[in-house]
Amino acid sequence: MPAAPLLRQPVRTLIVAATVPLALAAVVDDVLARRRADDACRRLDAARRCPLTGLYGRDVLVDHIDRQLHTGRGDDVHVLVLDGDGLKAVNDTFGHAAGDALIRIYGRRLARWTAGHSGALAARLGGDEFGIAVQLPAQAALEELAVLREQLQQPLTLDGGHVLEPTVSIGVASAGDLPGEDASRLLRGADKAMYEVKTGRQVFPYRATYADAYAETVNGRRSGRPGATLPVVT
Repeated sequence: MPAAPLLRQPVRTLIVAATVPLALAAVVDDVLARRRADDACRRLDAARRCPLTGLYGRDVLVDHIDRQLHTGRGDDVHVLVLDGDGLKAVNDTFGHAAGDALIRIYGRRLARWTAGHSGALAARLGGDEFGIAVQLPAQAALEELAVLREQLQQPLTLDGGHVLEPTVSIGVASAGDLPGEDASRLLRGADKAMYEVKTGRQVFPYRATYADAYAETVNGRRSGRPGATLPVVT
């Protein structure tokens, strides 16, 4: 009778010995799978960011605006399009490295401003043109946007000691002014408003109207943009 437990003991030992490596292998596989997933997410995130400024692009901004419009504060959504004035002159005078430095500075300042506003997002739309989505109460919007413009226009010193005093043109489209419009329409309105300010036909802070949001485009680009004068492709 005492021999029976002795016969069963090795069996239990073998079962435990076989189970432990399998459990460890499962844990290792899970860790590796998580790392691969995290790496893929990081690569995807990096691919969606501007390599010069680290900001996201237009597609991310559009998605972000649409999400904000469907929150309880949809009417507080303000979409901004801003354009640096005189980038070509900076490139021609100091070289393209200086122009890139100016764009990086814009990106850094925009990122710092949006970091101070919950849910705000800045994106680089191309060249020295940027977009922002932010939820601001109507009574505070003017002051907040004035602070943003002041921060963007602070002087900066380039390598070699050259001091630039940048200026920006900013157009604003408010969901409260344009109820029912989607992200693309708000961006178009803000872009047209920016152009009105840039050309001197309006002054900051000019808020987009329905006419701005529905301004005609040529080849998908508003009047005044490069490419708008090309023949329409049919």
